[in-house]
Amino acid sequence: MATVADPIVGNWYKDLENNLTFKVINIEEGEDSIEVQYLDGDIGEYDHESWYNSTFDYIEEPEDWSAPFDDLEDDDLGYTDLDEHRRNPDDIDFEDYLD
Repeated sequence: MATVADPIVGNWYKDLENNLTFKVINIEEGEDSIEVQYLDGDIGEYDHESWYNSTFDYIEEPEDWSAPFDDLEDDDLGYTDLDEHRRNPDDIDFEDYLD
């Protein structure tokens, strides 16, 4: 069974035959190279022929895909607005809350 899932940078896939989960991180058309990063953090590479002769299928982004990258900061994951709604306690005028 060959894959019908085209490689798209940023999409997640599962190798159904080998039970491996990975994300496409780069495609070099001129070099016939599809770079992937496995869920455990390892980097791999496929050529187009091996990609289309594989058992890869699209999947949703894994829930805990960042586990191998425990040393990453939140903004490295694209979560740059986490603290935007939080207020500095020193900036709060508590008189506004007293009546």
